[in-house]
Amino acid sequence: MLLVVQNRSPEKGGGFVKSVKMMEMGDQLEVTMLQSEETSAKRGRFEFENLPECESGPSTSGYSSKRTCLENGLLKRVEVSLVRLPDHKISALRPPTPSQFYSEDESQSSSDSELEQDDESSDSDNASAKKSKDHTPIIDSSAFAYVPQEATKIRPDLPEEEVTVGSTVLARKKNLKWQRGQIVEVVTKEDGRLKYKIMFEEKGRSLVSGHHIAFEVTPRLEQVYVGARVVVNCQEDTTQFRAGILAELPTRKNRLRFLVFLDNHRPIYVGLTLFYLVCRPLPDPTEDIQDEAHQRFMRQYLRDWPYPHLTQYKPGQNASVEFNGTLQRCKVEMVDSSLIMAVSECNQHKEWIHRGSIRLSHMPRFLEMRRREAEAAQQ
Repeated sequence: MLLVVQNRSPEKGGGFVKSVKMMEMGDQLEVTMLQSEETSAKRGRFEFENLPECESGPSTSGYSSKRTCLENGLLKRVEVSLVRLPDHKISALRPPTPSQFYSEDESQSSSDSELEQDDESSDSDNASAKKSKDHTPIIDSSAFAYVPQEATKIRPDLPEEEVTVGSTVLARKKNLKWQRGQIVEVVTKEDGRLKYKIMFEEKGRSLVSGHHIAFEVTPRLEQVYVGARVVVNCQEDTTQFRAGILAELPTRKNRLRFLVFLDNHRPIYVGLTLFYLVCRPLPDPTEDIQDEAHQRFMRQYLRDWPYPHLTQYKPGQNASVEFNGTLQRCKVEMVDSSLIMAVSECNQHKEWIHRGSIRLSHMPRFLEMRRREAEAAQQ
């Protein structure tokens, strides 16, 4: 209901006039109150909200009525009349409806659906529900963390721990496979670089660099940062230890967990006791990633941090996700902070996917656009 109060000062020799207009259901209800004063000395202000109870007179019609009352020597007459407004004024007075915030095509289709029969309306509702599930991706690039301790991506300036013969470490045996072993010898190369000869528990020996071994001790909180090179204890994986890069520090958003991107682009949330710091990481930890697509992704991710690009999803929505080199139609079963559980409609395969992953069909194009914008800004 729209209530408009208009005041008009009393004219010379006349009474005080107050007009109240109320609009409801396209009609105009005009209430006019006329106040006659016996003397100019009794002239005062008419308080509409304190209007006294009056005896009702007979109604002249269904659309108008009159009431009179006498108070403090003042004769007051209230006349109510109902006036129909033109359609264009009614439209201007009405608040905007939700359909006005959509595109013209969507509004037209909504209007057409109202004219269809019940069975056609049901089909239209099903189509609308399907369209809502196949939503246009919305990417959120807001700050993931505001506290410096939660957003830091700078390696702390702490003394390096000594690597000695006899130390038990985790070392890379193959490209993506790390195993527990013991340092049996430290070899100094002609250029001064140090190499470490490892004897693995599961047979075999290997000569590795410092960025291919990790201390098998729980790191301290002051040692960790976004971009740190780590080795994760993947308890549900047949290959137990895998290398990755720390991508999130504990915050309320991720329920106080660490997010790690493994070198195969797989994201995983872990606690502090399930990952270990690499002994001598490279200045650019992404140089140790063999997969070029994931390497580009991680470099862009670390440049953008703490503003990661996360696609907004809700359970039940559809998404196009890359599985084994091909895009497949999937349904979002669950959302866990920066991850979604995607279920393939083809074979019901389930997998956790990062909401900014290059495996989502729209993200490679978006990240390429961001990369070009960054290059143009530097020139």
